[in-house]
Amino acid sequence: MKTQKKKRLDILISDRGLTESREKARQLILAGAVSISGKTDLKPGQFFPLHTKIDIREAPKYVGRGGIKLEKVIQDFGFLVDGMVAIDVGASTGGFTDCLLQNGVKFVYAIDVGYGQLAWKLRQDLRVGVMERTNIRQVSLTQFNLPIDIAVVDVSFISLRKVVPVVKDIIEPTGDILVLVKPQFEAGRGLVEKGGVVRDPNVHIDVLHGLIKFIMELGLFIMAISFSPIRGAAGNMEFFIWIKCDGINQQNWSDRVKLVVQNAHFTLS
Repeated sequence: MKTQKKKRLDILISDRGLTESREKARQLILAGAVSISGKTDLKPGQFFPLHTKIDIREAPKYVGRGGIKLEKVIQDFGFLVDGMVAIDVGASTGGFTDCLLQNGVKFVYAIDVGYGQLAWKLRQDLRVGVMERTNIRQVSLTQFNLPIDIAVVDVSFISLRKVVPVVKDIIEPTGDILVLVKPQFEAGRGLVEKGGVVRDPNVHIDVLHGLIKFIMELGLFIMAISFSPIRGAAGNMEFFIWIKCDGINQQNWSDRVKLVVQNAHFTLS
């Protein structure tokens, strides 16, 4: 039987003239603007037959899907970023960074343990300090020329419990932290289903309660919680927690957590 020839998806797209360059094709794929058989969770390096039908919607607003997630909570929380200096922990392609810049942030330090992932348009932007091959747990305040007002955090394969204390020591005493909670990296192994997915709303509730308790024990303050408008990798529901370095913890978050989880399951199911 004759084997079908295949090519990387980013090369397929650029070879067909669907984008002006392979880099642009890569950006569109990572931003979720490319679909094959209705599937958008694709990677530039995936191989497909040469005659695969590829659909590309209009250019996305942000270089990565993270921008869509962050935009919603900035609006929902009334989170003011204009004129601020930020760090984007786990920047990857730069969805969060792009969103921050489009909402008026003055400068962003884009931090990631990986290399070569940040979108080209952000690499060229003088408002972005690229810090690749950088583990946030090994970063010190001396590495930043500007005081940090805001931190946004989107990390994988590590618990936020290992990241938030470090971020707390980097940003200003009056600073704000927005963390994206990925339950599959916070729940115990026995609570994560096959494929790395957490579906049980009770596990989501327990994860959020545990993180809130941990954050408050660090002397930080919870301002708001919400859920991401789109699912993450493998279809996981994700949540946001807005943390402030100074403030007053007045609210009992138990009822709010349950409501947020209920709304997430209703909206995203």
